[in-house]
Order: sequence, then structure tokens, then C-alpha cells
Amino acid sequence: MEYKVVGGEAFPFLRVRLATGETVKAESNAMVMMRGGLSLTGKMDGGIGRAIGRMFSGESLFMQEITADKGPGEVMLATFLPGTMNKIDIVGDTLLVQAGSFLACDAGVEVSTKVQSLGKAIFGGEGLFVSKVTGNGSVIVSSYGGIQQITLREGEEVVIDNGHLVAWDGYMDYKITKGGNGWFRSVLSGEVLALRFRGPGRIWIQSRNLKDFENWIKSLMPRRRNG
Repeated sequence: MEYKVVGGEAFPFLRVRLATGETVKAESNAMVMMRGGLSLTGKMDGGIGRAIGRMFSGESLFMQEITADKGPGEVMLATFLPGTMNKIDIVGDTLLVQAGSFLACDAGVEVSTKVQSLGKAIFGGEGLFVSKVTGNGSVIVSSYGGIQQITLREGEEVVIDNGHLVAWDGYMDYKITKGGNGWFRSVLSGEVLALRFRGPGRIWIQSRNLKDFENWIKSLMPRRRNG
């Protein structure tokens, strides 16, 4: 199977070329075009329990399975947000992905849900549920804006603004921290709460914050007048 991001940086497609017998799993409604000997079905990957869990993590109840059952073929996938995509390989590992950033994966990868602590859900900005991706194969994640991988060595730390996190290795954990040196400076800087990760491990971040964009749009909307 061959994955390639095509069509430009801001509004790309994910092109997947499949040999006969290969299958790619994708988020519901991700398929834009397919040709060759491919067929598409909708499935609850992992059963009803995991499917409901994915729904709580911001993904769809059903996943698309695209299989080259009649011969080789090609499929184009896309997301609804402007941004880019990144291929992450896992070998018996776990990858945690923020809500809405999972796009596609190999057939040997399972997508379920992890429940975060209430404190992280409220203050971390990533929600109570995140996607948990396990198995062997390739995973494609999408971002709002550009995407960048950060690799931490043992003992190294990094502070990430909540809302810019895309994915991280499942064995890593993060703590909620102040964005600046003290609450007053944090408020003045606009970075009140952030996420502190400690290595070793890999983290993927995005250049844009969807929540900030949503708030900006709301600020432009006319306010309703009483009476």
C-alpha cells in the first residue's frame, strides 16, 4: 500500500494506492474519489462498543473500509478542515489522537477510545475522550494548519499550548501547567493553560488552533438585542 499527500499544502488529498487484496480504513465521509477494482463498505470497527466510544471522541460511529477485492486501485481521501496530513508508523505501539484528527489507517490497526481524567478534559482542551490507535501499520492524522513532529529524549520536556496538540505516543503523559511564569504573566501573555510533556516520546502539533478560530468567528456575529 502506498500513501502520498497530493494537491498542495493547505487543502491536500491523501492518495492511497492499493494492491489486490489490500484494505485501508478511513474516517466516515473521507472518500472523495476511487477507481480500479475497489469496493467501499461502512463498518463499526471493533463492534458497537468501540464504535460508540469513537463517536464520543469526535470521530464517526462508522468507518469506511476500502478494499481492492477486484484488483488494484486508487482512492483519494480528504478532511473538512484546511491543513495538512502526516503518516505515522506504529509497531505494536499505541498512538493517542485528538478529536477529529484521525483520517485513515492500515487494516492491521484498530481505532478505539481512551477516557481522559476529568481535570485534563476540562483544562487540557483535548476533551474527555481521545482516539486510541493500536496495532501494526501506518496511521494518517490530519491537522488544522501545518503539522510538526517533536521528538523528546529521556528527561526532556516541552510545553504545548492546548488546542495545538494533534497526537502523541500512548506511553507518554502530560500535566496541565501555566503558560507563563505565574498566573498574572500567563493571563497577560494569553497562554493561561498549557500541556507539559516529558520524554522520551514523539508528539505532533498543529500551527492553528480551531477553538481560537471558532471564537473569532463568534466575535464577528451580530449580537442579539433584547426587545
